Amino acid sequence: MFKTPLHRLLLIGLALLLPAMAAHAEDPPLVRAQNAVRVLNDIMQAPDKAIPQDLLRDARAIAVIPDMLKVGFVFGGRRGEGLISVKGPDGTWSNPSFISMTGGSVGFQIGVSSTDVILVFRTQRGVDSIVRGKFTLGADASAAAGPVGRTTSASTDEQMKAEIYSYSRARGLFAGVAIDGAALRIDYDANEAVYGAGITPRRIFEGGVSNVPGPVVDFRDRLEEYTSR
Repeated sequence: MFKTPLHRLLLIGLALLLPAMAAHAEDPPLVRAQNAVRVLNDIMQAPDKAIPQDLLRDARAIAVIPDMLKVGFVFGGRRGEGLISVKGPDGTWSNPSFISMTGGSVGFQIGVSSTDVILVFRTQRGVDSIVRGKFTLGADASAAAGPVGRTTSASTDEQMKAEIYSYSRARGLFAGVAIDGAALRIDYDANEAVYGAGITPRRIFEGGVSNVPGPVVDFRDRLEEYTSR
């Protein structure tokens, strides 16, 4: 019987994967901000299926990655672009930094899907890691599928030990989801396009930017609204 070598399968998968990923061109930064606001609004309008309010209130940072593309054929890949804001010492939310999220997996899989992803940071360690430019979920900070509902009372012991809660929404369904192994990186090009050359993530988070565009301010304001209820 003829058996296709593994490397040929991988080449076939790569040939299908790369065009799909290329077609998922980056949105302009301000469109990305608008899409992130849309995701927040849609999720928080369903309180029984939303992120628990006490979890949002105590969060140290929140990242939103709209329309993250996942492609699979023997091996898989995923990529998305979004924003992350951190909570300052006074309890208010910072202007957001732009980020990208990538990851891969191996296994028998096929198909293309798009999901919205939200990450809720519960500790300072994850925040410190992203300020340095990059970190990996599950390696640099523990992650778990987040609970949904009005409170975190239904959380398992395993969930409560996680430093980051992760959520996704696909086909209108919202739920906690495990996404260990995904890498989160600062998108320096998008930050430069919005805030100017030479602006570091730390400077953004600490309020050292001015003339912030409306869609970016709107993202920060929506976080203030949804975490202060």
